Amino acid sequence: MGSKLAFLGRDMAVDLGTANTLVYVRGRGVVLNEPSVVAINTSTGKIVAVGIEAKRMIGRTPGHIVAVRPLKDGVIADFDVTERMLRYFIQRVHKRRHFAKPRVIIAVPSGITSVEQRAVKEAGYQAGARKVYIVEEPMAAAIGAGLPVHEPTGNMVVDIGGGTTEVAIISMGGVVTSQSIRIGGDELDQAVITFAKKEYSLMLGERTAEEIKMAIGSAWPTEEEAHAEIRGRDLVTGLPKTVVVSAEEVRRATEEPVGSIVDAVKSTLDRCPPELAGDLMDRGIALTGGGALLKGMEERIRVETGMPVHLVDNALDSVALGSGRCVEEFEELQQVLVPESRR
Repeated sequence: MGSKLAFLGRDMAVDLGTANTLVYVRGRGVVLNEPSVVAINTSTGKIVAVGIEAKRMIGRTPGHIVAVRPLKDGVIADFDVTERMLRYFIQRVHKRRHFAKPRVIIAVPSGITSVEQRAVKEAGYQAGARKVYIVEEPMAAAIGAGLPVHEPTGNMVVDIGGGTTEVAIISMGGVVTSQSIRIGGDELDQAVITFAKKEYSLMLGERTAEEIKMAIGSAWPTEEEAHAEIRGRDLVTGLPKTVVVSAEEVRRATEEPVGSIVDAVKSTLDRCPPELAGDLMDRGIALTGGGALLKGMEERIRVETGMPVHLVDNALDSVALGSGRCVEEFEELQQVLVPESRR
């Protein structure tokens, strides 16, 4: 069927993220935003819970139930589970109506290999899509952030997700230069866990680490340095214990991954064609993704690059919104999708 046929109402876009998966349905907007977590009963192989419910189980399950995050660093680590999760989300959105096969646009990191890309497409087909298209995350994020991606001016987007950070310079509907590093929010959580272990010999769970990062983590010094009490297991006595940490300690702990993100921004600017570099000085850098919400991230990049930086309004769902625009305006935006390799 030629793409001249208008997309039907059931077509959708999926931002298949390491931390969260968002589903956008044509004409309805973002209808689902849940953690990319699946809880599986290993003895029966059945899925016990998906999304928010499953996330609450991380680190709290009995032996025969495991909470899995099927994507790691922005790519599929566990194909079978990813496919089941996708199918679950797609069918959840469709409710009871006899399951018509939708066309699906899936957003993937720009640094993804063709093998990984095929895996994503395959997962989409297995989950019941009639046709799967792929859009690169930085492109989707730029469209979602409302940047004029089709004009011959440079637009720079920095999208800090759970598993990857995508930095791209976009012009004329294409990516001029981009870099995808496998460092994101997860890496910051790991840094907090490592720090608690080293400094306080305290064992933290992933969810606790994420909560601390969100509460007092920062990329740049703030006026009042907050404190938070964290709970975990004392590695020496093996008993539960509470310690109080300061925002400054957490900032020092996450310095390395934050530094890597800033370096990726700098090295992409390094490879920017001179004409576009001038545009970027005017337009600035659009900062998006969940990691962009880390306190002081905007300030830090502004200071280190000397460029204007603005945090996008819908930082958490700009990739989903951008992919959704591709669904709504398929004809106009088809050129930004990754060209179909014959399967």
